[in-house]
Amino acid sequence: MANLKTTYMGLELKNPFIAGASGYTANLDRIKQLEEAGAAAIVTASLFEEQIQYERFRLEEDLHQFDNLYAEMTGFFPQVKHAGPKEHLTWVKKAKQGVGIPVIASLNAVNRKVWSEWAVQLEDTGADGLELNFYATPSVFDRSSMDVEQEQIEISGEIKNKVKVPVSVKLSPFYSNPLHFIKNLDEVGVQGFVLFNRLFQPDINVEEETNRYRHNLSTEVEHEGPLRYAGLLHGNIQGDVCANSGILSGKDAVKLILAGAVCVQVVSTLYKNKISSLSNLIREAESWMDGKGYKDLGAFRGKMSAKNNSDPGFYRRAQYVKHLIKADYSS
Repeated sequence: MANLKTTYMGLELKNPFIAGASGYTANLDRIKQLEEAGAAAIVTASLFEEQIQYERFRLEEDLHQFDNLYAEMTGFFPQVKHAGPKEHLTWVKKAKQGVGIPVIASLNAVNRKVWSEWAVQLEDTGADGLELNFYATPSVFDRSSMDVEQEQIEISGEIKNKVKVPVSVKLSPFYSNPLHFIKNLDEVGVQGFVLFNRLFQPDINVEEETNRYRHNLSTEVEHEGPLRYAGLLHGNIQGDVCANSGILSGKDAVKLILAGAVCVQVVSTLYKNKISSLSNLIREAESWMDGKGYKDLGAFRGKMSAKNNSDPGFYRRAQYVKHLIKADYSS
């Protein structure tokens, strides 16, 4: 029987399937179900600085909405402050204590100082690793891409200098040259690269002319972007590539490992097919390996990466005409 064990950021995993950050990893009962279904590790739901800021603002509004009506009474009551990240930190600690698989804490901050402070606090919960969610929405006109990337590189280095647990970054695909950016992050010691994050995209209801907040689940073709970069990065960086987005089957995971990923994160397939379906993905990957005669993941990891592919231009080709020449219309 095939051995599915792998190593991600130095963490020993029983298989390459990690449950990515989601509503499922914000609930201890669900986390235990994920472990029972075979998840090799879980990434906790993110600690969002923006959410804490919003909650603080709402609390201040609620506490002071009647100050002008009863001004003489405002000094009678003790000052109440938002607890900040404490509730989330307590929950991550409980999650770590509640399962036997590695727990990776996810952080999504805004202010530079907060990135480092909260990273240290998340490490103190006992989490086995950190996942930093970097993103920069193009809404500011006077900030260059170089400024954005340099700040994120510096934040990564600062966090690496302050924590002992391994650090990964979860990136969007919207960098002008992801390969160059990842190489720079790799040089400051980032150990894992999660490719790619699915960001919120705005929508409009044309009938009601109102904002529409949609959360679409991944489709199968979305793993093709991570596959391209896993193939290009394999053998060129020290850190590990963890593929994310559109991994809905065991064979999807196999594709990413053939390209060079060491593991994958799954979320959408859990929502579409229930948590218990994770065991099917693991069995499908195992069955494929047995059928091919591969004893472990190392026997085929990166076998079809850019360095090892029989078509050297496969990962670099972008022109539509060249694609048509070898297009596969069977699927």
